[in-house]
Amino acid sequence: MKAGITFDLRSWYLERGFSMEDTAEFDKEATISAIRNVLESMGFDTEEVGNVFQLIEALASGKRWDIVFNIAEGLYGDGRESVVPAILDQYRIPYVFSGPVVLGVALNKYLAKLVASSAGVPVSPGFLITSLDDIKKCDLEYPLFIKPASEGTGKGITNKSILKKPAELKEVAEYLLKRYNQPALVEEYLPGREFTIGILGTGDEAVAIGGMEVICKDELPYSVEYKENYHLYCNYKPLDDSDISKESKDVALKAWKAIGCADGGRVDVKADRNGRICFMEVNPLAGLHPVDSDLPILARFSGIEYNELVERIIRSALKRHNLKL
Repeated sequence: MKAGITFDLRSWYLERGFSMEDTAEFDKEATISAIRNVLESMGFDTEEVGNVFQLIEALASGKRWDIVFNIAEGLYGDGRESVVPAILDQYRIPYVFSGPVVLGVALNKYLAKLVASSAGVPVSPGFLITSLDDIKKCDLEYPLFIKPASEGTGKGITNKSILKKPAELKEVAEYLLKRYNQPALVEEYLPGREFTIGILGTGDEAVAIGGMEVICKDELPYSVEYKENYHLYCNYKPLDDSDISKESKDVALKAWKAIGCADGGRVDVKADRNGRICFMEVNPLAGLHPVDSDLPILARFSGIEYNELVERIIRSALKRHNLKL
């Protein structure tokens, strides 16, 4: 069985003049090599396809695959993660991970919260700022938290993201609207403990494999700087058997199913001022660096080594597409 691998290689974009922040969500060569090694150990004949531009060239030249392992994040627009799976759908090529609609909803943190909330998942009250005039609608209780609506890996999150008064809301909202050219999501700040939960599988077969508590230095937000330098700024603690751990897994799994995510990923949750666990966001294209990415780290805490993690993701996709290796 032939498997293509689609991805955004960080070095490819850096060589073309993009910044470190622009490419924060993109992958290192070590990630692609690790995924390829797992695929080949399972018996796949693999091909590294690359990003959406390289995929289009490959398809135009007549190349096809039995399945594609897709971790391409995309570059522009709020549908950037949806582009590769949407193209593969048109060519009727099966792929690993969620489809374009789910990826589009998940990337937009506001839409993801609406879907999760409609299924009864607890969320923090919030609203979307598309222009500075929207600030007048704010009737939330301070402190607040603000971030770009459709970014990942902590992009746009800094020590200024926690807002204590209206003047700070205006200042940071104005900056985010200009810098990221997209709406900003404002929510009542969740001051409690933060967890990220790993999910494997699709629909009723999805399971929460475990998770970890994320404790940031000086209680600052889990920003792109902290994520990329987690050894310096963060402490990761595996989930225990406490009630809050069980609640975190329950909330995460319910949100995963409500949004319709497939095969594997992560769900981030945090406790509100009353100690209730709330859904924050879902990552259906979670990082898969074998050492540094959150999903492999929390999987190891649960006794699942990297090869087993990736293999279980692939087998979920094969089953979903009615394919046999």
